[in-house]
Amino acid sequence: MQPTILAALFEFSRTAVSMSAAGVALLVIGLLAARNDIARAHGLDKIVALTNLCFSIPLAVFGAEHLSAGQFMTNMVPAYMPWRLFWIYFVGFALIAASLSIASEIQVRWSGLLFGIMMFLFVAMLHVPRAIASSDRISWTVVLREMSFGGGGWVLAGTAMGGSRGRAKGLIMVGRVLIAIAAIFFGVEHFLHPLGLPGVPLEKQIATWIPARAVIDYLTGAFLIVAGVCFLLARKTRLAATYLGAWIVLMVVVIYGPVLVGALADPSTAVKVEGLNYFADTLLFGGVILSLASVTTGSD
Repeated sequence: MQPTILAALFEFSRTAVSMSAAGVALLVIGLLAARNDIARAHGLDKIVALTNLCFSIPLAVFGAEHLSAGQFMTNMVPAYMPWRLFWIYFVGFALIAASLSIASEIQVRWSGLLFGIMMFLFVAMLHVPRAIASSDRISWTVVLREMSFGGGGWVLAGTAMGGSRGRAKGLIMVGRVLIAIAAIFFGVEHFLHPLGLPGVPLEKQIATWIPARAVIDYLTGAFLIVAGVCFLLARKTRLAATYLGAWIVLMVVVIYGPVLVGALADPSTAVKVEGLNYFADTLLFGGVILSLASVTTGSD
């Protein structure tokens, strides 16, 4: 007898439950920390006020995945490194700590900086070698995605440092350029592969029941390219980041939300974890984009 959707949804999976619980916990913490900023904001600035929330929830989800499924992730660590399981757990605790720091806006200058450094190390040690070896578009998409995540961390760190001079300004500039490159690359990918899930163009495609699938991807691609050029030239950065960030968050809710529910309703732990990762990856990319809107002034 096939399990019902409701039964499958609540079928126990330690990894999926841990990731979901971590995400919900950071949602509550982030909303409490941002409640005053949200109340004071108007219009789309309310979305900008959710920057740290969009950034911190995925970090908690990924951290919980490392801590609950560490035994199955050791192949991600380069073979030349000793204590491979230790590094999986270390990264898990680091991600949880960074998520709490960013959500509560406590010592973000350090959590954002260190998170960015960690992402750049992942790119250099893991993702670039794999991309060179495989030479496929998905591997290079992951490289650009992880670089944009690191860039977003540095933007948050630079903002927490004041953002107007010295190291803070340099961190924001580097982050802005990396985010711009990723946005332009992703935008082009949307035009080349117009049925993939919008935002970060990986393998999974938009569900067939969603109308105008190609239109959604073309529109997302256009937003990404235009915004990416604005970021690269440092022109109308806040406006472009606000609109693109709001669009990505909308896609997370409207498209990735049902994907997540469907994945959690599947009896397979692998499918559940994949759905959580897709949701968290795209939400984090939305937070990365919004980080540029939260740091720049209206004149940019």
